[in-house]
Amino acid sequence: MGETAGREHGIVTRSAEYIGSFPVDDSCLDDQIQQLHTQLKSLKNCKSKRTVSLKFSVKGVKVYDEDEKTLLMAHAMCRVSLSTARPTDAQFAFVSHNPGNSDALLYCHLFRARHARAAQFLNLLLCRCFQLYFLEKHPEEAQDECSGNKPTLTPSLLNQGFPLSVSALVSFRRAPTQGLLPGAKVFAQQSMEQVSSPEEGPTSSPTLVRKMAIRTKELRSGAYRSFTCTPVKQRHLQDKLSAPQEKEQASANACMSRAPSLAETEEALAHAVWCWAGVSSNCSSSLLADDVLGSFLLCPHPKKPNRGSLTVRFPSGLVTHSIKNSNGKFRLEKCHIEFESLAVLIEHYTEFSEELECFLSFARVNHSYNWEEMVNKSLRSPQDNKKGTCKDQSWV
Repeated sequence: MGETAGREHGIVTRSAEYIGSFPVDDSCLDDQIQQLHTQLKSLKNCKSKRTVSLKFSVKGVKVYDEDEKTLLMAHAMCRVSLSTARPTDAQFAFVSHNPGNSDALLYCHLFRARHARAAQFLNLLLCRCFQLYFLEKHPEEAQDECSGNKPTLTPSLLNQGFPLSVSALVSFRRAPTQGLLPGAKVFAQQSMEQVSSPEEGPTSSPTLVRKMAIRTKELRSGAYRSFTCTPVKQRHLQDKLSAPQEKEQASANACMSRAPSLAETEEALAHAVWCWAGVSSNCSSSLLADDVLGSFLLCPHPKKPNRGSLTVRFPSGLVTHSIKNSNGKFRLEKCHIEFESLAVLIEHYTEFSEELECFLSFARVNHSYNWEEMVNKSLRSPQDNKKGTCKDQSWV
């Protein structure tokens, strides 16, 4: 069995062996997971198999025949309730609700990958689809990666691209008296002699500048030219005003390039799933409280910025463990075993609980799962309801 990969229009394709499907009791989440893994363990030596191609996308999961032409199953993402894997037996499975059946009737679809890492990769793909589907349905919960302390500019006409002469009408300032006492008469001849070079601009009063401009027919709108801003200063100000806009555009482009998506490598995909990449920290923590027992979240430590943390949903609730990094070795606070990487640390605690209250779990819940029937049953024929097909006509 080979593994083929495809990324057409946000679709990732992997091959596996389809073992079969079985009904799942509609019980509480923790009991359902326990029963599910017991059933998967009993089917680890099942010889019934069929090579298929799995296509993952934010819209859902499609199962094709080996030739990728015959569609066997299609499940919209809103109908997939959870995803899990047992890497020790190279098993991957997800639970879904089939259209036309009772809302309480769920099925587990079991697959076998070529090896443990391939099974874990299939599970990570579907878990990441859960997260991206949640972000699509709840864009307000997205993490603002480009947020920061941006300089605020005082609103004015200058910021809107108007010339300085128009700005002078809005905020008029009198010219300096140039050493004359208040009330002293200023003669036009004395002021007109004080004309600087064209590059430096005029330094006389705005009233006289306006009169001169009217005489030379250079100004007809009655706008005053700012006497404090020369052409050189004007260009300098315009450059300053355009610089922040260019930086904001570059920052926006960078954020778009970092938009959440299905990662290509296993390491990047695992990091995205374990950290709930793209979802705000407050939202991801609240979702973790409603996830399966042993689910976890990697994030920066809330009180220690230089450290990471591992928040786990234990029977007692959410518990946060600080992660210490000493000379490239990682270990949980109050634990003595050191690991080469975070991935090795997590894989270890999925098999051995040791100081933790329970094992870590690779299973994840689809928090956007819809219990209600999407297809109007009144529009479906009685024959379609009897078939109980796995194809979701709202997505196929």
